Amino acid sequence: MSEIKNTYSLVADAWKDLKKSEIYNLQKQRMISWRNGNSVVRVDFPTRIDRARSLGYKAKYGYLVVRSRVRRGGRGKPKIMGGRRPRRMAYNKLTPKKSIQWIAEERAADKYPNAEVLNSYYVGEDGLYKYYEVILVDRETPQITNDSRISWISEPQNTGRVYRGLTSAGYKGRGLRTGRTGSSKSRPSIRANDRLRR
Repeated sequence: MSEIKNTYSLVADAWKDLKKSEIYNLQKQRMISWRNGNSVVRVDFPTRIDRARSLGYKAKYGYLVVRSRVRRGGRGKPKIMGGRRPRRMAYNKLTPKKSIQWIAEERAADKYPNAEVLNSYYVGEDGLYKYYEVILVDRETPQITNDSRISWISEPQNTGRVYRGLTSAGYKGRGLRTGRTGSSKSRPSIRANDRLRR
């Protein structure tokens, strides 16, 4: 007897292998409209409801979902035409220390300064951009401050948490997921290890 799956499981399976799923054509149409739209857009409902719920989203007042668009690839910089030795050209190795997902979270937080970033998840990419949906929580809403499961985000020590690397993407970028092994140059921070570009 085959296993009966719920709606969340079906959505999750469709996103595991997107090109073979029935939502692939719909996703291609989304990419066209998203690319022509603004870089930070509030959406009414999460595109991936299973992923949003697993990261803490609730369909209640005080939660909002924002789609954020960030460029793909490394940072480009024009070649310096003046005379310099190669070491001082500052042309190669311009990869930022933040991940694209972390940058997407910060841009969503800039757009909605009254809300705190809870988490984010991937929703697509095209030739130029990557798209993430960011879950934000309005810290001043009574429905949030009176809910014991999420009221912690209204406390003053959690203000601006995305800018201090306290989200999941921030933890990964700071090397806090792997323990000591393999992250000796990023713990406790890249600044403490003198690895910021000058």
